[in-house]
Amino acid sequence: MSNGSLARPPFLHVLVYSRAIPFAVFIALMALDPWLAGLLEGVLDPRWLYGFRTLVVAGLLLLFWHKFDELAALGQLRVKAVLLAIGAGLAVLAIWLLLDSGVYVLGDGGKGFDPRSADGSLDWSLALMRLAGSVLLVPVMEELFWRSLVMRWLDNADFAAVDPAQVGIRALMLSSLVFGFEHSQWAAGIVAGLVYGWLYMRSRNLWVPVIAHAVTNAGLGFWVLANGTWHFW
Repeated sequence: MSNGSLARPPFLHVLVYSRAIPFAVFIALMALDPWLAGLLEGVLDPRWLYGFRTLVVAGLLLLFWHKFDELAALGQLRVKAVLLAIGAGLAVLAIWLLLDSGVYVLGDGGKGFDPRSADGSLDWSLALMRLAGSVLLVPVMEELFWRSLVMRWLDNADFAAVDPAQVGIRALMLSSLVFGFEHSQWAAGIVAGLVYGWLYMRSRNLWVPVIAHAVTNAGLGFWVLANGTWHFW
């Protein structure tokens, strides 16, 4: 083993942790929701735990921000790339709305996040909190983990050295498959993973899939609020 390969792991560990920890904490806090809700019963509406989770992960992203070299390319975005991201995000939204039942959903899909008050009226503070988290935080967190880290790592353990344009089809497919099964709507999730991964490979700019992901989540959020289809949340 060469000296270069020996010197590489510590640096790589920092790059891996900075992308994996925010995502892992988000998932862990989500899994702890029932327990935390029990502790806070009678003190705090458990739906506000989503806001707590969002703030914690936002803080972690800010802490590690200087490690995300790929996000420094925001100023390099071109109008054409942004338009492509918007179009792709809307296409994924359409697929998400179509593949929402039957074999395309794991289990019963859950009840989702319902921001209504006891009298049935919409609690806008809860609704806007949920919308902001899904549009502003989740796309950055997930694209850093699934596309920047996992997809490139599947191609080469030295993922930071992998040009997105050179990622192989195997890495794209595998990362999209696992990304899909992170969601109850597994089929739509796989398609979304393929689209976001392809955007990253085509543009070589992580902001393109981030924007597409944000467009999908924003459109889904507006659809949920307009139609009361809380199970999408």
